Amino acid sequence: MEISPSVYEHAAAFLGRTPWEVSRDARLLFEAHRAAYAYYRQQPVMPGIDIYNLEPEAYGATVVPPSESGIPAIGRPPYASTADLLRLPPLNPLTDGRIPMLIDVGRRLAQRFPEADIRVPLSGPFSIASNLIGAEALLIDVALEPQRTTDALMHLVDGQVAFAEEVRGAGLDVAFFESSACPPLLSAESFRRVELPALKEAMRRISQVAGHPIPCIIGGDTEPIVDAMLETGTGYLICPSETDQPKFMRKVWDRIDVRIRINMDPGVLSRGTWEQIQQEADRVIGLVAGRPNVCIGTGTLPYEASPEHVKRLMEYVKTV
Repeated sequence: MEISPSVYEHAAAFLGRTPWEVSRDARLLFEAHRAAYAYYRQQPVMPGIDIYNLEPEAYGATVVPPSESGIPAIGRPPYASTADLLRLPPLNPLTDGRIPMLIDVGRRLAQRFPEADIRVPLSGPFSIASNLIGAEALLIDVALEPQRTTDALMHLVDGQVAFAEEVRGAGLDVAFFESSACPPLLSAESFRRVELPALKEAMRRISQVAGHPIPCIIGGDTEPIVDAMLETGTGYLICPSETDQPKFMRKVWDRIDVRIRINMDPGVLSRGTWEQIQQEADRVIGLVAGRPNVCIGTGTLPYEASPEHVKRLMEYVKTV
């Protein structure tokens, strides 16, 4: 069976540098992901550290340094409501924030490893909005100003399409992440009513740019929104460790046209013994046994995860 480790901040550990240091420096970012890929040979390779910060930073948010090996995060949201988002011009991937740096690092990785599947991470509109105005303000607008919120999310799509066009122009592929939109933060009903129209539009247009249906990567408790996610037309979903995985898999069991990546608990990978890691792998393998078009995921590998354990896990899963 195939396994797809998700390497972001974990790549920084290969250099003995903090995620913050690597995230701000093009040379370090390239070297970190070069070293991680040379060791794991994972597919796909998604260069980046704090992937959900890229677009908010491009729109004016400030990323603050974390302590030690923590993950960089947005500080105070720069805007107050979705009304402010409607006034923002689309981001420019050639000039704004660290986006040009990330695309260039992806290009260099593709030149160094022509056999690798390099995908630049793009965020969905709800995740961008959540960082720009704050989760609480966004949820208030979802409840009190649902149409304006949908309009604001739609407004953010143009910038993401421009981002995707620049990625494809560099000869790279895209990955798409929207984990801020998951329950319980956003109810299943609100997801369908407020978020889904913008999500479908973003995925439709970015898929046109990419030349294929893009994966819809939403972490968290996503079992209640499985049917809505399938309506996006995606050919790839993840079954997160945080959700009811048996129930999730029952809902997608017959949709063998959709590839499912079922994620292990990343906490086990960072703190567990090899025996515990193997037991967790066996658990998720058992949940997808007999269904075609599946793979195993690690979830986002923690910075402190043991590379030796991760590589041993990859070898173990491939024998199943």
